[in-house]
Amino acid sequence: MSYEIVIGLEVHLQLNTKSKVFCGCSTDFGSEPNTQVCPVCLGFPGSLPVLNRRALELGAKVAIALKCQIAKKIRFDRKNYFYPDLPKDYQISQFNQPLAQRGNIAIILGEKEKNIRVRRVHLEEDTGKLFHQKDSSLIDFNRSGMPLLEIVSEPDISSPEEAYLYLTALKSILEYIDVSDCNMEEGSLRCDANISLRKKGEKELGVKTEIKNMNSFRGVKLALEYEAVRQKDVLEEGGKIRQETRLYNPGKGVTEPMRSKEEAHDYRYFPEPDLAPFDFGEDILKTIEKDMPELPEPKKNRFIKDYGLSNYDAGVIVSDRETADYFERCAKLYKNPKIIANWLMGDILAYMKEKSVHMRDLNLKPERLSGMLKMIDSGAITGKIAKTLLIEMIQTGRGPEDIVKEKGLEQITDADSLEIAIREVISENPKSVEDFKGGKDSAIMFLMGKVMQKTKGRANPNKANEMLRKRLKGDA
Repeated sequence: MSYEIVIGLEVHLQLNTKSKVFCGCSTDFGSEPNTQVCPVCLGFPGSLPVLNRRALELGAKVAIALKCQIAKKIRFDRKNYFYPDLPKDYQISQFNQPLAQRGNIAIILGEKEKNIRVRRVHLEEDTGKLFHQKDSSLIDFNRSGMPLLEIVSEPDISSPEEAYLYLTALKSILEYIDVSDCNMEEGSLRCDANISLRKKGEKELGVKTEIKNMNSFRGVKLALEYEAVRQKDVLEEGGKIRQETRLYNPGKGVTEPMRSKEEAHDYRYFPEPDLAPFDFGEDILKTIEKDMPELPEPKKNRFIKDYGLSNYDAGVIVSDRETADYFERCAKLYKNPKIIANWLMGDILAYMKEKSVHMRDLNLKPERLSGMLKMIDSGAITGKIAKTLLIEMIQTGRGPEDIVKEKGLEQITDADSLEIAIREVISENPKSVEDFKGGKDSAIMFLMGKVMQKTKGRANPNKANEMLRKRLKGDA
């Protein structure tokens, strides 16, 4: 029996503010437990919340970037539930009148584009954090009251891969507008996933489960892959899916039951009596819109138009704001954007992944990369030498000319030096020479490889290839 997957994602984003959403406590990460707290964020009787204007503005900035409709009047509600890390036994959130609704995020599937609708964006306070030990649990309330923005998608996501692409696209937008550091390890960006299965062709949604405890986008993808298979097995065996919250166990690669899943009525929402409804002034929105940076999607379209990049290349480069800015700085110095893109997406991206560093941490000024590319064009160095030179430049912070001169990496172009290497290669590889003379033209590639090896990658490939062919034909 065939099923289709239906996924909706809830992303929780801690906003970059200096103080918490309803009090003046610091939001700095890494302080001693329970040192950034006050009667308001600890829920002491008689304490009153005051809305952080900056948190509201950053929330609106996210809503604008996601093409949402921002409400003219917003209201806060109390979401009632008991949990040890919730000091008031309720959370100030938004339910009936959220900050914004009806947005969308575009993802690229191969060569096709798909829009994932954003149902709502609302502002709320974060909870504390539990630290579980062998026979007890400890609570740190420093995180309690942090400004938290929840971004809820419609169930438009049809596979774990699409979920991964959605989260990647969303994070890119959030980093462009600089509203959060989006650090999943520190809890600044968290994701809960709702997944259900239904028979292909049916319109009604199946029973969903919610998955928590995923600390990376890859973790979200793996958890959804496992849960889709688990639900399929249950249904095919004639069982029923329970509506529940499950935790992802990354060590075992499985999801495990946590508790039954609550519905909205279980939280007994009612208007927050200590916060009046807010009117969102047009002047505030106009100021935010005026200060918005160029977002990934229009930047990608501009890169395609202005630099002649392919849809794929432009998409990869603009997915990270720092990489996109670096590309443009290089493009002002070196007039072949495609070559710059190739190096960024190839050797440079591979190095950053291997070393787990960001573009801002890469010790490679645009002037130095551009200088290296110009040296390849002029014939001063080979492409093979450039790969080694690139690593040396990153690790030392030195310019390409200095390194090439110091280490003697200049390309060998003089005929006498090339002739010596070619004669030695011909002498040492008689079988390949005979293969070439017998009409096997591919043997020249093997012999050229030996020439490059003999010259430590410094031989001018075009000139060496020409001389090698002449010598082989002359010996025939």
